[in-house]
Amino acid sequence: TVAAAAGCGSSSETGGSSSAGGEKTTQVKVGIIPIVDVAPLYLGQKKGFFSSRGIDLKMETAQGGAAIIPGVVSGQFQFGFSNVTSLMIAQTKGVPIKSVVNGTSSTGDTSADNSGVAVKKDSPIKSAKDLAGKTVAVNTLQNIGDTTVRESVRKDGGDPSKVKFVEMPFDQMPAALDGGQVDAAWMGEPALTIAKGQGARLVASPFAETDPNLTIATYFASTKLAQENPDLVKKFTEAVTESLEYASAHPDEARQIVTTYTKIDGEVLKNLTLPTWPAEYDMASLEKLASLGEKDG
Repeated sequence: TVAAAAGCGSSSETGGSSSAGGEKTTQVKVGIIPIVDVAPLYLGQKKGFFSSRGIDLKMETAQGGAAIIPGVVSGQFQFGFSNVTSLMIAQTKGVPIKSVVNGTSSTGDTSADNSGVAVKKDSPIKSAKDLAGKTVAVNTLQNIGDTTVRESVRKDGGDPSKVKFVEMPFDQMPAALDGGQVDAAWMGEPALTIAKGQGARLVASPFAETDPNLTIATYFASTKLAQENPDLVKKFTEAVTESLEYASAHPDEARQIVTTYTKIDGEVLKNLTLPTWPAEYDMASLEKLASLGEKDG
C-alpha cells in the first residue's frame, strides 16, 4: 500500500528548469486545502516555476484530502494535495491514483510543529493521555489526524480507542474550541496559532510524536492522467520540486504568500510554525503510518 501510495514519481528523477518555448499553455487545476502546507505551490506560481513549463496553474480549495481524491479521479482536478493516510485508504479501495511529488513534512519538533492538539486554557486536559473519553475535532475522519492523535495518546499511556473524533473545517476549530463545542481540536496552521492567540494551550504534537521525519501529504494524480499525459505529470513534478526547494530556502517569502489565500492577520503570520518541505518522501514514516492506520481499523 505504501509503495503504491507514495513510491511513484520520486522527485530525485527530475530537476532543473525547462522552458515552455513555443508550446501552448495548459491549464492545470489542483485541489488543495487552504493551509500553510501548500504555500510552496502559490510561491512557485508567483515565481513562474509553472508558467515556464507551460502550466497555467489554478488552485481550488476543499475541506480535506479525502474530498479532493474524487475530484482528481473524475478529472475535475488534474492534481490534488492530500494527506498520505487518505491516499493509502483510497489505494486499498482500488481507487486509481498515485503520488507524483512530496507535499509537506513535520518539523519533528514537539514544541513547535505545524499541527497540534489544543485545549482551552482552563481545561482539565493536561497531556495526550487525558484526551481519552474526550471530544476532539479533526478536519476529516479516518485520516492522518485521528491516526496520529491516537498514537500520541497511546505513547502517553492513554487508551486511543476512547477518543471521540468529530469532523470540522480547520478554520472553524478555534471558535468551536473557545465556545466549548469540543474538548480539544487537532489543528494545522494557521488555525493552531489563531487558537493559541485566543488563549488555547497545546497538549500534543501528533505529527512529531508519531515520527520526527513524518511525510504528511503529497501531490497526486489519477493513474489515467499519469498514463495518458506523462509529460504533464513530469513538468508538474519538476515545478513543485523547484517550489519546495525555493520555499525551504526562503521561509519569509513562504510565510508572506500565505496571506494571499488565507484570512490571516500580521500577528498570526509572524507567530505561526512553518512545516518542512523536503523534495523526497520519507518511506519509513509512511510505513509506520500504514501500520498505525491498520491497527486503528
